[in-house]
Amino acid sequence: MPADPLKSAGSPPRGPSRLPPRGAATSAVEVRRSARRSRTVSAYREGDRTIVLIPARMSEAEEQRWVTVMLDKLAAQESKRMLGDAELTERAERLSEQYFEGRARPASVRWVTNQNTRWGSCTPAEGSIRLSHRLQGMPEYVVDYVLLHELAHLLVPGHGPRFWQLLDAYPRTERARGYLEGVVAADRLPHLPAARGE
Repeated sequence: MPADPLKSAGSPPRGPSRLPPRGAATSAVEVRRSARRSRTVSAYREGDRTIVLIPARMSEAEEQRWVTVMLDKLAAQESKRMLGDAELTERAERLSEQYFEGRARPASVRWVTNQNTRWGSCTPAEGSIRLSHRLQGMPEYVVDYVLLHELAHLLVPGHGPRFWQLLDAYPRTERARGYLEGVVAADRLPHLPAARGE
């Protein structure tokens, strides 16, 4: 069995959480219960599946919360590996295939450092998509949402009902938008001066 790249102990964050649908942006999830585990939860990728190891005594509600927590941790860890422009293009093509039947075909997809007020942009006439470097290091599902948002603009230029209907196919749209709104809100918070000695 491979070493667990992620391990957590204690209680998962409280609040509602749900498993992403199978076949969504994440791979299929397999939960394995172990009587030998008393407190720790761990997860790793195995081919196209995510394996989550939990204690046998854990309730179904706890299992569901922990699976969501571990999927997010794995996604954050994976997105920290810097994707180059070639990988970004590959990812965009895969997402277009999965959610838009391959109809959105970008001519180029790349990271840029001159977008500080938006997460991504698209020029439909050229078929070019640009993502802000500020997305690097954010969870995978957030980067995927921004890519899908820009891919959708290759099919529908504005933000009308047809555009949002396309994005409804991605099950983590609301969660990703909430994440990005949180980042923007945090940037607007006043920064307190450091206490003495810090």
